[in-house]
Amino acid sequence: MGLLFSFFAVAVLGVIAFVGVRSIHLHYFFGVIIPYLAFAVFIVGIAFRVLKWARIPVPFRIPTTAGQERSLPWIKANKIDNPSTSFGVIIRMALEVLVFRSLFRNTKMELRDGPQLTYGSTKWLWMAGLAFHWTFLIILTRHLRLFFEPVPFFVGIVETLDGFFQVGAPVLYITDLIFLGAITFLFLRRVIIPQVKYISLASDYFPLFLIGAIGATGVLMRYFLKTDVVGIKELMMGLITFNPAIPAGIGTIFYIHLFLVSALFMYFPMSKLMHMAGVFLSPTRNLVNNNRAVMHVNPWNYAVKAHTYEEYEEEFRDKMKSVGLPVEKE
Repeated sequence: MGLLFSFFAVAVLGVIAFVGVRSIHLHYFFGVIIPYLAFAVFIVGIAFRVLKWARIPVPFRIPTTAGQERSLPWIKANKIDNPSTSFGVIIRMALEVLVFRSLFRNTKMELRDGPQLTYGSTKWLWMAGLAFHWTFLIILTRHLRLFFEPVPFFVGIVETLDGFFQVGAPVLYITDLIFLGAITFLFLRRVIIPQVKYISLASDYFPLFLIGAIGATGVLMRYFLKTDVVGIKELMMGLITFNPAIPAGIGTIFYIHLFLVSALFMYFPMSKLMHMAGVFLSPTRNLVNNNRAVMHVNPWNYAVKAHTYEEYEEEFRDKMKSVGLPVEKE
């Protein structure tokens, strides 16, 4: 149910942009108003979520560990999986954010005939996730040429390396192929593996379809359909300088692409995609594990009157003696 709902939701978004531009000629609405609205929702939404998470108190050290904690000098500690210093936390976070180290170490469990419980590797999932995120970043970096004049030097370097395997014209970017392949793998994994399909919701399928549609329309514009790149850059430069204008000759496919990107921007703050910011605020990842070296006291605890054993015996001595329980004072 969630799969079909997500698919038709993305299809409806595409149809809305197509009809709005092709039939009703709402070029200014889809080219200026919607992008501005989407960017505002994106910024305000992310700020709201981050500030909300930042206000949640974390009085204790609760990092997830996967190695020996620092203790006695002759016991070797794991400085990355169980960091006891801020530098160790930085290294751990960098490995998590840049190469998905926890996903690399993940394993899957299956119950096979026998019955026999077996464990296996999930390296294909790690590779697909890594490929998806890094190619997405590279594609976004390439798009910076539409927002700057002159184009930053690093954008040209990225484009040169990305188009190293040039096949005809226009230049074939290898990240386009890897990106579409990675997102296809992530989608097929959700519909083929029964356990993953069982727990998948519309909130899991919708971003896959939406991002896939953005990639597909982008590939169509670059390799198959004629698009006025000069006009697109003029529109983008007008948006970032707050002097928007709609050049003539920009194809409908671009407005569909832009509308889907705007939908992703507006959906981002309220979705699971917020793990991009949430990973930096996760106390299971960003805290030093020094529980044996430092005593952490919850500052929000209220004072509790302790009932000592002496007070307990003084209160119940007669009853304890009557049932034969030993007491310290007769």
